[in-house]
Amino acid sequence: QVQLVESGGGLVQPGGSLRLSCVASGSIFSINGMGWYRQAPGKQRELVAVTSGGSTKYAESVKGRFTISRDNAKNTVYLQMNSLKPEDTAVYYCNAAIVRTSGRTGDYWGQGTQVTVSS
Repeated sequence: QVQLVESGGGLVQPGGSLRLSCVASGSIFSINGMGWYRQAPGKQRELVAVTSGGSTKYAESVKGRFTISRDNAKNTVYLQMNSLKPEDTAVYYCNAAIVRTSGRTGDYWGQGTQVTVSS
């Protein structure tokens, strides 16, 4: 089994910062891409940031404000969110493309963590 567990969400005022973490655990041989997605009420899930093979990609709406990073030794991906805006309010999901020890590959999701930006 493989699990992704997110943490770090919460309520923050506009202009504030939060740091999300996501730890992957279980029968992992290797992890390819890792990333963050979000889903606001009434909207589709959208990509926020991904990292793979040393490269990163960000949604236009978060460029210059959010930074994705990864600690391969800890199977962990982070999302540093600065200058938060009310429109960043959403449930944030971690995603990882994982090769299991069995050799099987899969796309895994965390349970989500709520980020609310409000005064």
